[in-house]
Amino acid sequence: MLLGHPILFKSLCYVGGRWIHSDSAASVAVQNPANQETIGHVPMLDAAQIQHAVTVADQAFQQWRWLPVNKRSALLLRWHELVLRHADDLAGILSLEQGKPLAEARGEIAYGASFIEWFAHEAKRLNGRTIPTHIDGAQLGTSMEPVGVAALITPWNFPNAMITRKAAAAMAAGCTVIVKPAHETPFSALALAQLAEEAGLPAGVFNVVIGEPQMAMETLVSDKRVRSVSFTGSTRVGSLVMQTAARAGIKKLALELGGNAPFIVTEDADIEHAVKVAVAAKFQTSGQDCCAANRILVARPLYERFVLRYAQAVRELKVGTAFEANVDVGPLMHQAAFDTTLARVKDAREKGARILTGGAAHALGGWFFEPTVVADAAPGMRIYDEENFAPISAVSSFDTLDEAVERANDTEYGLAAYVCSRDMNTVFQLLRCLDFAMVSVNGAKFTGAPIPFGGVKASGLGREGGAEGFEPFVETRYFCLGQLGLPVVSVDAVEAAAHAA
Repeated sequence: MLLGHPILFKSLCYVGGRWIHSDSAASVAVQNPANQETIGHVPMLDAAQIQHAVTVADQAFQQWRWLPVNKRSALLLRWHELVLRHADDLAGILSLEQGKPLAEARGEIAYGASFIEWFAHEAKRLNGRTIPTHIDGAQLGTSMEPVGVAALITPWNFPNAMITRKAAAAMAAGCTVIVKPAHETPFSALALAQLAEEAGLPAGVFNVVIGEPQMAMETLVSDKRVRSVSFTGSTRVGSLVMQTAARAGIKKLALELGGNAPFIVTEDADIEHAVKVAVAAKFQTSGQDCCAANRILVARPLYERFVLRYAQAVRELKVGTAFEANVDVGPLMHQAAFDTTLARVKDAREKGARILTGGAAHALGGWFFEPTVVADAAPGMRIYDEENFAPISAVSSFDTLDEAVERANDTEYGLAAYVCSRDMNTVFQLLRCLDFAMVSVNGAKFTGAPIPFGGVKASGLGREGGAEGFEPFVETRYFCLGQLGLPVVSVDAVEAAAHAA
């Protein structure tokens, strides 16, 4: 792959403004999931090197926090400008290591850049407030202060945007950050570090470390100088992050975890529109998305027509490598994901589900899987009960809206849900009854920089994006200014003054 700005493809970690090797010379090979070819190696830092990154970030914080917000904002906007300028290169790197189609990768780069711009401006409105006093002679108020060093642990499915969504908020608020990307997709993170350096971000403000996953997580999260941890990944690992943080003391914690998104098609829905939305909501990133529609629930009068039309639309999706034209679905990320996908479809078939299209390894071989529609999915089938990080779609029918709500909520997760309906009374009923933090109605696209992204139940804690995106990285400080020489006034004095007037 030829890059317009070749220096963006980095094979070293970035700590304190320096590009570093592993002291132990340990490294990990990064594979292109489309053909399993090694595209490069990155160093695996040891615990001491990761602890040094915390030291560097902590030292930089002592200066960065006091930099006026307009100057922090200007640096972030310069970073944003460089990301957009080199968007094609960043998208190429992302597609190469993650496998998603180039058009999707370009979309992710633009999406990721939007968080940098948003938080650069929003930081100027990170205000405290004046509180009407209840104490004689005192002035009361609050200020918003950065917490300190933030550890950002990010996944492989969105290796650019999951970094910028966290890092831009943290740095705009005055924190310094240590990014630990997934070792499957490190090059996107390192390219962002290169552009942060070119933008003039001071050494130690933005750092990228890679190490053995559990060791790196435990080293960062257990360090008392790390005051905030933001993690995106599985619920299982999120639980480990929470336990590690608790053992280290009390610190800020944001967790964006798994999902099992229901997609409800009501009896009055437009079938063609519902099919279009369902395909978009399910098959982006080859279904490897925590917000992907996981269980499609269709009102029985529409069910057979919907599943046949949906299967036809899925059959028309083009599977291919990232750099082919008009590709809709790329490969799965690794062999374990492929094997699990195959097992889930086999389990559904054996338990009586209908495979309307797909259901097997794709002719391209490797980790490519046929886009699949499984009709008559039911509880007890893995494809229905589990989060499917794959291009496989489970569809079933319901008879009443109450049944749809009950089945949709019958999961430990509570991230995203989808509704297709033309009846606003039905829509508002579902908005209130669905136990999910985010509900999208009649559309697949609902995320973005201004919105508070996050989940409830086993889908996580906290929010990213919007004004709420600052919460993991700031503390509210209260002050009471007494003995200011302000008059101490009684009710009697007020009355006397009124009578005198």
